[in-house]
Amino acid sequence: MPLYNKLVRDKIPKIIESTGKECSTKILNNDEYIKALQEKSFEELKVYVDSKTNDEAIEELADILEIIHSFAEYHVVSMEKVEEVRKRKLETRGGFNDRIFLLEVED
Repeated sequence: MPLYNKLVRDKIPKIIESTGKECSTKILNNDEYIKALQEKSFEELKVYVDSKTNDEAIEELADILEIIHSFAEYHVVSMEKVEEVRKRKLETRGGFNDRIFLLEVED
């Protein structure tokens, strides 16, 4: 039986069982959950970076966005608040659209 030991979406165990397979799961405590969520974010970001097509990239961006929603919920903050902070930073520090790559800063 393959070992996964990773955070999965809520409906994955039922989807696995619907194929006639069995799986074992556990419910994580808060410390385990945030660590697993952080690990999942790196995993999904790597899959996004390795995407070969635009459609694959969009699928992975959706997964990353779901993780961001979960992070917000964990930190008891609304996505509206996260978006507000994002916009404030966009106004004060800019975005990444100009593709500026900082090489060095003279002391």
